[in-house]
Amino acid sequence: MITFLLALIAWAVIPFDEGMVLSDINVGVLYLFAISSLGVYGIIVSGWASNSRYPFLGALRSAAQMVSYEVSIGFVIITVLLCVGSLNLSDVVKAQEGGGILGWYFLPHFPMFIIFFVSILAETNRHPFDLPESEAELVAGYQTEYSSMAFALFFLGEYMNMILMSGICAILFLGGWLPPVDIAPFNMVPGIIWFALKVALLLFVFIWVRATLPRYRYDQLMRLGWKVFLPLSLFWVVATAGFLVAFDMVP
Repeated sequence: MITFLLALIAWAVIPFDEGMVLSDINVGVLYLFAISSLGVYGIIVSGWASNSRYPFLGALRSAAQMVSYEVSIGFVIITVLLCVGSLNLSDVVKAQEGGGILGWYFLPHFPMFIIFFVSILAETNRHPFDLPESEAELVAGYQTEYSSMAFALFFLGEYMNMILMSGICAILFLGGWLPPVDIAPFNMVPGIIWFALKVALLLFVFIWVRATLPRYRYDQLMRLGWKVFLPLSLFWVVATAGFLVAFDMVP
C-alpha cells in the first residue's frame, strides 16, 4: 500500500496543462523529492516482512540503488531550477516557452537529460538496473513471497512510478504541455495531449531499453552512479551557475 499510494500522491503537483494541476504549490519540486525519498520504505519493509533471505537481499539492493541515484537526480533538477528561478513545476514549463522545441531544456542541458533518464531507470528498478528483482540470483527479489493483490499493488506502484518519472522528465526537459512548434495547427492541439504524447514517448524508451540492453552487474551499477553521474552532474550545476552569473542571466 505504501509503494502504491506514494506513486499516486506524487501526481498532485504535476501540471497536465496550463492551470490543470491538482495542487499548484510553490515548492512542487521539493514535494516530489520528499515523496520519492519515502518510496524506499515500502520496498525495505516488504523485503523484511517476507522473513526470507532472498527478498531481504533484494530490498537492501533496491534501497542502496534508489538512494545512490537520487543524488544525481537531485543535482540534475537543481541545474534546471537555476535556469528557472522557481520550484513551481508550472513555472518550469513556462520558462521553456518561446522558440518551440529550441526553447526546451533538453538542448542546452543535453548531458543532464541523458543522466536524468538513465537515473530514473535505476530509481524505478527498471531494466538494465533491475538488480533487486534479478531472477538468476534472487528469484524475484523483494516480491518473492507476495501474490494476488499484494503483488498487484507492487506491480501497479512500479508502473505508476514509471509514468510519474516520465511526466517529470517531460516537464523538466521537454516543455511539458507546450507544442514543439508554436504555429497552427500544432498550437491548436490541447496541451494535455502534447504532455501525454511526451510521456508515451519516454515510456516507449523504457520498454525499448528493456528489450535491448543486458543487465548490469551490481558493482557496475554503483560505479556508474557514484563515480560517473555524481561528479558530472555536480560539475554541470557549478558550470550552469557560473554561466548564468557571468552573463547576468540569473532569473
